[in-house]
Amino acid sequence: MSPTLNSSSDSDTTTTASSWIIRGILAGAAFAGACAFVTLRRSAKLRSQVVGIIPARFASSRFEGKPLVPLLGKPMIQEPGKEQNLPPHWINWAHLDIGRNRERKLKERKMMKKILVKSGAELVPTFLLMLPDLLKVVATDDEKIAECCRGFGADVIMTSESCRNGTERCNEALKKLGKKFDIVVNIQGDEPLIEPVIIDGVVKALQAAPDAVFSTAVTSLEHEDASDPNRVKCVVDNRGYAIYFSRGLIPFNKSGKVNPHFPYFLHLGIQSFDAQFLRIYPELSPTPLQLEEDLEQLKVLEHGYKMKVIRVDHDAHGVDTPEDVAKIEALMRAQNLS
Repeated sequence: MSPTLNSSSDSDTTTTASSWIIRGILAGAAFAGACAFVTLRRSAKLRSQVVGIIPARFASSRFEGKPLVPLLGKPMIQEPGKEQNLPPHWINWAHLDIGRNRERKLKERKMMKKILVKSGAELVPTFLLMLPDLLKVVATDDEKIAECCRGFGADVIMTSESCRNGTERCNEALKKLGKKFDIVVNIQGDEPLIEPVIIDGVVKALQAAPDAVFSTAVTSLEHEDASDPNRVKCVVDNRGYAIYFSRGLIPFNKSGKVNPHFPYFLHLGIQSFDAQFLRIYPELSPTPLQLEEDLEQLKVLEHGYKMKVIRVDHDAHGVDTPEDVAKIEALMRAQNLS
């Protein structure tokens, strides 16, 4: 067999092999892209049943009886709202169903652009802005809070006094609901001015991230709050997943001073859980960083689970101490929420 013929045969074989390799790579890439899209759609579909739970307890080391403290004459757990005198937490979040009519669709798109709800570096995809009607309940261990909530028409689930934090209270309430849910939204009752659209954004972020079991939101940290341990800070990776939370300033540079040009993030209390993960959360052992910072979300990270974070444009005004009440009332008057 001549060397020329061998060379030609080898060349043909090599060309053919290369062609198949290229085809295989392209086919694999197309398949991977299709799988990613299907996974995203399946994730949104499979995690479509959502319940919102507001954990409320009377005993608090920093502010006892906080849920019942009056805000403009109404208890905080029933803060004045935007529709029919109901608090924002009971507004039907399914109002973000953007397909019902053109006027609503345009209005809500403008709303989303206005508050800049982001997932990582990208806006939350439009097709993810739809939620079914949600059940919202208050979970409490105190009969005074329960009686107050029933008085203004809220659904209430009584939980044990042994719950160590709001997440465990949500878990117990979920078990008592007796219905299957895919995502549980832990709504902080001491954030009376949080917009319902932010709550929706947190849910959509979790639905769009199949590898995450937890989602939450951050906003820009005011520099005067840098040293306030009640303002929890957060750092996020380039894909929008949480790296760490702290009561101290993070990141902390070697000068020991706040960098006026650095975009520090403030953690907002709103968070959502994959319901299956929430069921095992109480069984996870406490972790060193969680105990040192007294931040329950650190237990999630220390056990190796992923947490999706969205950035929002929101003036955070939580009620952490009695001194915050007057500030919140002033803001509520300015927004005509009396």
